[in-house]
Amino acid sequence: MCPRTGIGLIITRSATVEQPVKRHFEMMANYNRWANRLLYDAAGELTAEEFARDVGVFFKSMMGTLNHILVADRIWMKRFTGSGDAPDRLNAIIDSALPSLRLAREAEDERILSWLGTLDEAALSAYITYSTIVKPEPVSQRLAPALSHFFNHQTHHRGQAHSILSVLGHNPPSLDLAYFMRTAEGKRYA
Repeated sequence: MCPRTGIGLIITRSATVEQPVKRHFEMMANYNRWANRLLYDAAGELTAEEFARDVGVFFKSMMGTLNHILVADRIWMKRFTGSGDAPDRLNAIIDSALPSLRLAREAEDERILSWLGTLDEAALSAYITYSTIVKPEPVSQRLAPALSHFFNHQTHHRGQAHSILSVLGHNPPSLDLAYFMRTAEGKRYA
C-alpha cells in the first residue's frame, strides 16, 4: 500500500489468459494501428510544404519518417513471413503523397494483424534467421524478441513524428499505450 495515496495492488479477479505472449503482441499490433490512425490524422493537417520540410530529425521530414516506419515494417514482415515487398534501403520513399501513403500504412497494419492471428505460442518461441540491410550477414533470434523490436521501432519513430508536429506548430496526438488501453478497442487488453 502506498502511504501517500493509500492505493495498493488490488486484485479484483483472477483471469487465465490463453496464449499470453500472443495476446501481448496482438495488443501491440492493435495499439500500432490505433496510434498510426491518430498520427496520420494529425499529419493530414500539415500543408504539403510542411509534410516535406526537413526539420532535422533522422529521416528529415514527416514524409521521410512515415515512409521509414512503413519501409521498416515491410522489411520485417518479409523476414517474418517470407513474402511481400521489402525495400532495400531504410530511407526509401514508398509514396510522397500522404493520402496514398496512408492507404499503404493501413494495408500493412491489417497485414500485421492478420499474420499475428496465424501464430501460436510455439511459433513465437521459434527461431528466425534473416540478413540485415545495413550489415548483410545472417542473424538468428527467437520470433518474440524480434517482434518486440518491431513494435518498439514503430513507437520510437512515431515519437519523432510527434516531435515534428510540435516543431511545425501543430498539436500532436497523445499516443501513449495507456490511452489506447482506455479506448473501446484497447479495453479488451487491459
